This record gives sequence, C-alpha cells and structure tokens, in this order.
Amino acid sequence: MPGGGATSGTRTSVRIAVIGDRGTGKSSLIAASAAESFRPEVPPVLPPTRLPSDYYPDNVPIVIIDTSSSLEYRGKLAEEVKRADAVVLTYACDQPLTLNRLSTFWLHELRRLEIRAPVIVAGCKLDRRDEEYNLSVEMMPLMQQFREIETCIECSAANMLQIQEVFYFAQKAVLHPTAPLFDQETQALRPRCMRALKRIFILCDLDMDCALNDDELNEFQVKCFNSPLQSAEVVGVKSVVREKLPEGVNELGLTLTGFLFLHALFIEKGRIETTWTVLRKFGYNDELKLGDDYLSFPKKKAPDQSVELTSETVEFLKGIFSTFDDDKDGVLRENELEDLFSTAPESPWDEAPYKEAVDKTPLRGLSLSGFLSQWALMTLLDPAQTIANLIYVGHNSDAASALHITRRRLLDKKKQQTERNVFQCFVFGPKKAGKSALLTSLLGRPFSENYTPTTSERYAVNIVQQHAGNKKTLILQEIPEDGVKKLLSNKESLAACDVAVFVYDSSSESSLNGAVELLSYVARQGEESGFGMPCLLIAAKNDLDTSSTSNRDSAKICVDMGIDAPIPISVKERDINDVFSRIVNAAQQPNLNVPETDQGRSQKRYKKLVNNALMCLSVGAAATFVGLVAYRTYAARKNTSS
Repeated sequence: MPGGGATSGTRTSVRIAVIGDRGTGKSSLIAASAAESFRPEVPPVLPPTRLPSDYYPDNVPIVIIDTSSSLEYRGKLAEEVKRADAVVLTYACDQPLTLNRLSTFWLHELRRLEIRAPVIVAGCKLDRRDEEYNLSVEMMPLMQQFREIETCIECSAANMLQIQEVFYFAQKAVLHPTAPLFDQETQALRPRCMRALKRIFILCDLDMDCALNDDELNEFQVKCFNSPLQSAEVVGVKSVVREKLPEGVNELGLTLTGFLFLHALFIEKGRIETTWTVLRKFGYNDELKLGDDYLSFPKKKAPDQSVELTSETVEFLKGIFSTFDDDKDGVLRENELEDLFSTAPESPWDEAPYKEAVDKTPLRGLSLSGFLSQWALMTLLDPAQTIANLIYVGHNSDAASALHITRRRLLDKKKQQTERNVFQCFVFGPKKAGKSALLTSLLGRPFSENYTPTTSERYAVNIVQQHAGNKKTLILQEIPEDGVKKLLSNKESLAACDVAVFVYDSSSESSLNGAVELLSYVARQGEESGFGMPCLLIAAKNDLDTSSTSNRDSAKICVDMGIDAPIPISVKERDINDVFSRIVNAAQQPNLNVPETDQGRSQKRYKKLVNNALMCLSVGAAATFVGLVAYRTYAARKNTSS
C-alpha cells in the first residue's frame, strides 16, 4: 500500500514562529530557506517571510515569523508563539550552553504560556562543530521529557545543509500531526485512530468477508492516492505483513489486524502523511472525527421546532440492534454496545446527559426501547451528533434524510393537534418535591429513600404506551431549583418544551406554594415570549398525609389558571396514576392546559378592546366611504339632468 501525495485538509497556510537564544542562527536559517542560498549578512530580526505554496509537496504556503530573545521583546514573542501553528526552537551546535537552555528555559516557557503547537528543535551552525555527536542519543531524554517536541534536526545555513527540511518538518507536524494517531511512549496506534481505520476497512471490504482482497486493495489505493497498485506491489505489501504479523494476512486477503499494522508501520517509518491521506479521503478531520461537510443538516428550524428520526432510520436502527445482539436475548450488553460503536470515535452515551438517561437491564444492557430512546434523546439535543453516529455505524443514505424537522408548535396550537412522536417535558418543582423520583419512575427503577439534590439538568427518556396502542417517546428534563431563572433568561428556552409539569409534595403547603410560584413564573414567561405550553400540576408523595386545605387550594389554582386538576401519585407505592400517559396526552393537545395568569388575562381583554375599537373605526370608515360614493353619484346625475 505505497503512499502517494498527501492532502492537507482545509488549511490555507501554516504559521511558524522561530525562537531561541540570541546568536543561535534564527535569522540566517529563515533567510537561507527563503532565498535557497546562504546570506552572510542578515538583519537581527527579519520581517515575516513567506514560502510559496509550491515550496513543499502539500501545496500549502508557510509564513515564518522571526523573533528576538531580548527582554524588551518578550511580550511580542509570547504573542507570536500563541498565534503560531508550529514552533521552531533553535540552538547553536557550537554553543553547548544554548542546547542546555532548551530544557532549563525555553521549553518550560512554552508550557508556561500554554502553547499547544508542535515544536521542532533545530540545531543551527552545524558546520562550526568539530566533535562527533549522536543526535538521536543526545535528544532522546529531551524528547521523552517534553512530548511536545515533534522532531529534532541539525542544519547549516552556510553549507545549505537540511535547511529546507527544518520547515518541511514543521509544516508536516501541523498538516500531519503524530499525536492524534500514535502514542510515542507505547509505540502503538491510539484508540481513536484504530476506530477510524476500522471503519475505513469495513467500508472497503465490499464483499464483507473481513479481509481486503486484491481488487479491494486496488480500489482503496485508487481512492486514496489516485494510482492503482501493481501486482508486485500487492504481493510485496502482503509479504511484509505476513513476515511481521502472520495473522495480518489470510487466504482471503489483508485482515483488519494487518491493515492496522501497516499504518503503524508507516508512522514508525516517518510516513505519517500516508495515514493522514487515507483518513482525510474518508472525511476525517484533525480530531479524527468526520468533518462538518459530512454532518451538515442544512434545513433551518424555528425555536419551537424539534428534530426526530425518520421512520426509515428507526427501522435501520432496529436492524443494527439485531445485528449486534450476538446472543439474540433482546438486550445489547456492554461488550455488544462497545462493538456497535467501535467504528465511532468513542461510545456517545458514556457521559452525561446520556449515561443515566434510559433504563438499563440488571446486566447494564440496553433493551430495544432503551436503545431507541437514547437515539431519540441524542437527536433532540444534538442532531449533528446523531448524523455522525449514524454514519459511524453504517448508515449510508443522505444525512439530512435520516432526520425529520417537526412542524412549529405555534402552528400545532392553531391546528389543535400535533404530529410529533417525541415530546420534551420540563420538570419543575421546589426542593424535595419528588422531581428526581418522577424521572426514576419513568425508567422503571425502584424508589429510593436517599435524597440527593439535583445540581445540574438531568434527563430520563422512555417509550410510553398510549391507550389507543400508539407509542410515543417521552423525555423528562429535570430543572434544578436554582437553575430556573438561568433557563428562562433565554426568551426562547420554553420554545423547546412540549409540556411542563410542576411537582410538589402533597403533604406540604409550602411545597405547593413553591410549585405554584414556579408555575406562575413560567406561565408569565410563556405569555411574554409567545411560547406558552401545556402545564400540569403533579401532587407527589400521595402516600403521606395530605392536607385537605392543600387539596382545595391546588384544585382552585388549576381552575383559575385553566388547567387540569393536580395528578396525585406515589412513586414509593408505585401508584403513578398513569401520569406519563397523561403528560403525553397533554403534549399532544398543545392548545389545552396552557395556563393563564391575571396579567395574561388583562392583556387579552386589552387586545380585545383594541380590536373592537378598530372594528368600529373600520365600519365607520366604510360607511363614510359608501356615503361619499353615493353623494358623488347623486351629484353627477344632478349635473347631467341639468
């Protein structure tokens, strides 16, 4: 698999800062590289120097920034290294003190400035050193201590020795960085690189026999390097792999193990651009994720629109679930789930908000409903992430066709119905009201007496069976008590909410008061923003002694605000009173249960009065117009008869 010319992604230039002690040859190095000849006299600090795009094979121009090491220039130097894509750090081969200064000052200074750019160590004035010197032996401890060093090289401007190589290695470190692909310490491919290459291998294995035959290898070569492999080259590639790693080749062709071995070999031999060419041909960026071109979701959506999976995509995911359910027990265990996402940069559900958002089986596996619920949640929160992971697991249709943008909720309210299949419910309530218990109940988990305050937004998602046999996905988002004002500071925050519930402890009047206060506050925000949504009160902890006064008060509040009576539930006794189906029903009727405040009613009356007044004015204006026309007609007739 010989490598051809490498691509450089979308980068249009590479900026390189040259730093080091005074007199180490920085300016001479730059001048010699630009002029391709030695200049005995150069200024102390050169202006920015540009190497044209055709200077190196990657066809990306380079801008080289010379710097001064003087104290008064230190601030400017810091600015330049922070703007640089790569840093060339120089020492003088005939001045051992400047070499020591790399570890005692310069490399520590770069770390202090939090510079993440790759560093090329360049020993200048090689022609002035007399004694023999083993560069690799001397530099190995330095490179082990400072992993940011990409390459060490020695050069001579006077003899034009390895001058161009200095900036070639600096550009290469930017366009084809080693760190994302290869762990120098373990001398092995990094996990994310292996995952990307595994996906590429699977895509190229057209007959799906877990090996790349000669034809598939040739197609791969043409796609990545625009040139076919000769028969002798195919034989040579296989021979190299078979000699070093017998399991890398079988009777069918190159195995995945052999494919990964070849790329590790390329990198070890300094041909990292070969692997980067392959990755970029298949759409990967420097973070080893698919680039934006692959993930674009071009349709714009209004704040009160949501994104769902299409029915075709749901069927695809059901097929994927079945494929990776090796033991066919209806559950994806952790190892099966890891295998499913082994061609993605990482499993997307290992962190919040997905990690604890769905029901898990006793063996920490996912049922089909839990699997589809995770996809529904990810699609609602991050459609681009859904598209990416669909592609990673083998979805090959047009990315935008995999998802569906729902109709605006404002239009749903006018039509008094919705076509959505996934509903997002905000869960509000005072402390210890039972919000978290409600989320836990949706997931079918047992009740716990242990109280843990929720400090950040938390999600629970599950499929809810409706009375008519329909299934809808319900996403509960718990809003922490101290996060309500922050959430509602964004006027469009309620646009994403299909229904809101307000949970209170039915044995506590203060809890009811807190829930009502939140309900009124949210209702006002909804009226002001125009994104009012159905709201329900949930009387939690119904197993405790409830106050008849609280019951009367809560019922009266619901009547006054025009919403349904409170729903009593007891998660502890598993008496949830069909609450999740009722939440979904409320979301499906967006014109009902939208609370009205006194302020909202006043505004409605005012608008009605204004509209009535405008109507009267319109009628009066019309009568005046008709009268004027009649008078003119009468006058015209009178003049004619005269």
